[in-house]
Amino acid sequence: MDTEDLRTFVEVADAGGVSAAARRLGVAKSIVSRRLLKLEGELGVQLLARSTRGAVLTEAGETFRDYAYRIAAEADVARETLMPEGELRGRLRISAPLTFGPTHLAPILAEMGRLHPQLSIQTCYTDRFVDLVDEGYDCAIRIGYLPDSNLVARRIGPLQGKMVASPDYIRRVGAPETPDEVAGHEALLQGTELWRFMDGDKLVTVRPQGRFKADHASALAAAAVAGLGLARLPDDFVDEHIASGALVAVMCDYPPPPAGAYVLRPPGQHPARKIRVLTELLMQYWNDRAALAVLVATGRPA
Repeated sequence: MDTEDLRTFVEVADAGGVSAAARRLGVAKSIVSRRLLKLEGELGVQLLARSTRGAVLTEAGETFRDYAYRIAAEADVARETLMPEGELRGRLRISAPLTFGPTHLAPILAEMGRLHPQLSIQTCYTDRFVDLVDEGYDCAIRIGYLPDSNLVARRIGPLQGKMVASPDYIRRVGAPETPDEVAGHEALLQGTELWRFMDGDKLVTVRPQGRFKADHASALAAAAVAGLGLARLPDDFVDEHIASGALVAVMCDYPPPPAGAYVLRPPGQHPARKIRVLTELLMQYWNDRAALAVLVATGRPA
């Protein structure tokens, strides 16, 4: 019984159809269908009931799905145990943030692809919190603050941010000095998020209001430069504007709480080696960023 056939069956079962599974696997639908027919032929049972609307598990398929997943996973663990330094193979499906991901993370993922030519890397850039298990992701890279979940998280580095506004906005409206004053200002938002501030050791939460919303930090930074309101953004998106005078940091006595970047994976005893390799690359990237920041701050050449 071919483990690739088992993985394909699990993908079809989880995705709810051949087409969706083919997209996840990055192969043609005909290949997926051929693998399923081969597996059903070997087992002598029908695993999926197919229709024009997709595929659903038969009773036998329901029973076999968990066995197939465990067999394929154990095969991966065995391969990594026997060849711990061998070439990474198979597929790595990643969810990465649309904000920060294409500009900062994409080069690291490209480098991983260069180092491991037998590994298929599929990345979806979105700020939506995907369901890793239901949507078939191996891991997710997330930025900021993590909500409580049963996922396993590994912190890869710190992330700093600031509250900013343009000099024109401050001249017209003024700048808030405490979290209580934020409610009286136009906020530039990604959605309906809460803003958190540190008042000494105390965490203060406010719900800002605003008419301008965008799902990318660069768009919010541009709106702040245009004088539309207050923005709270990672340093990477505002430091250049602060240096040029286009933006000013405000409410510095109430900084955002410490945030970070994380690699998340579904719960399990051992992370796959491909996830460990990705995590190590990302941690090295964050270490290099920190070292460069120190050099810039001290005025020494990089």
